[in-house]
Amino acid sequence: MQVQRFSLPSFTLSHSSSSRHQPTNKLLICNLSSTSGFCKTLKRVSVSPTGLRNHRGLIRTRCQVVQEDNDDGFYMRKSVELARKAIGCTSPNPMVGCVIVKDGKVVGRGFHPKAGQPHAEVFALRDAGNLAENATAYVSLEPCNHYGRTPPCTEALIKAKVKRVVIGMVDPNPIVASKGVDRLREAGIEVTVGVEEELCKRLIESYIHKMLTGKPFVTFRYSLSVNGHILDQLGEGAAESGGYYSQLLQEYDAIILSSASFSDEFPVPASQEPGANQPLWIIVARNHSSSPHISGLPIEDAGKLIIFIGKEVVVEPEVAQKGIETVVLDELNLNSILEYCNQQGFCSVLVDSRRNIDAIEELLQEGIEQDLLQKIVVEVLPLWVESNNGILPVVLKNLGKRLEMKKLQTKISGKSVIIEGYI
Repeated sequence: MQVQRFSLPSFTLSHSSSSRHQPTNKLLICNLSSTSGFCKTLKRVSVSPTGLRNHRGLIRTRCQVVQEDNDDGFYMRKSVELARKAIGCTSPNPMVGCVIVKDGKVVGRGFHPKAGQPHAEVFALRDAGNLAENATAYVSLEPCNHYGRTPPCTEALIKAKVKRVVIGMVDPNPIVASKGVDRLREAGIEVTVGVEEELCKRLIESYIHKMLTGKPFVTFRYSLSVNGHILDQLGEGAAESGGYYSQLLQEYDAIILSSASFSDEFPVPASQEPGANQPLWIIVARNHSSSPHISGLPIEDAGKLIIFIGKEVVVEPEVAQKGIETVVLDELNLNSILEYCNQQGFCSVLVDSRRNIDAIEELLQEGIEQDLLQKIVVEVLPLWVESNNGILPVVLKNLGKRLEMKKLQTKISGKSVIIEGYI
């Protein structure tokens, strides 16, 4: 996706002046977020009356652009960028990044690469070496204060004699939950909490949901035409490296698809991102249907696929020959599938309507009615289809509850528009 940078032209705000309405000595200043480029908040600050120009009865003031973000926000965003290098690799642990700064210079960087390996703080301190003394450590998630697979990060920071620790957010894990902050402060280290908190929360939204609810974070994805019909295709380049769909597959622990999604034309989807840790593919085959024809699946990836079937489904020989695990359920529903994912320690699950949404209608309805879905991703393709080519499923027409989407965001991927929102 190409990003265009725009410079704000100088412009003026005009206010009528009269004997009854004196010009105010307050000026609205646009606060530009460096992460979005949009004017998010307005801050009222005092200005000198001489800064106002009276011209033909009009008071003209210049809208100034001020950089309100301090260094803390800048370095925390750098920590988040580092954390994202491990997308799809850390589950059930969260992605975490850390930057060590001394005298205005970054002297150490680190991120948590995968569960069982050292945390971000340890890698950053190693990178900084002796320069960590009297430095400031920026970490996107509260440092741990307990012994798990690795020693406590709080003790590593204390031993390195850092002067200050800036934390993006408190860890929702009950084992941590402010204990790391308390330990650092007890050791005489200055601690600041909540810098770029929303950005840090979005980075690990699946981990947070799992910690607070004990259930995986579930996202539903589908494609849509511009005239509102469900489509069975992806946009140009979406499944290629760098495309939104390829990146989406990399982010989730498991992907739920219908058995009708596969053929020689539509092989098992996989992330094309370099070094991507592929998710577990969960294939759902309902009653009175045949088991899926698994195509495009390398033998070495057979262990990354599991099939959930109803008791009346016939399993084809090729499934057993490839060593694919099959689970037969008397009642095939989303709850039972998510419970399996939970037992595997998964934090995130993507329900994908790729090619055929009708086959997962019941799962989708259950997810909506029982509040099992947290997020929706819609790809709007630049296509106008005839009414008989894209039929809205009954479940989407006759929902028993109204859904209110929150925190909507859009981005461009190829020629498509991607809409993301939370339920």
